[in-house]
Amino acid sequence: MTHSLTLEVPDNIYQSLIDKASKNGKKIEEVALEKLANGDEQHIDDPLDEFVGAFRSEVPDWAENHDKYLGESLYRELRGENE
Repeated sequence: MTHSLTLEVPDNIYQSLIDKASKNGKKIEEVALEKLANGDEQHIDDPLDEFVGAFRSEVPDWAENHDKYLGESLYRELRGENE
């Protein structure tokens, strides 16, 4: 069983859906349904993704948590703790 749902979305969200649909050869409705089904996940292009796996690290979860580690390091540096 399926149901119809009409939504009003801001321009930036609509444009994002159009862009993704066009990029993947899908209908905008398909992309919107995928986003609804996947919950509140947001994918942001991360400039560090290209370096994941490029360097050996002693931190096993660096790929998933690099933002956390960088934030903690910056916090310590701003507090003068990295010296």
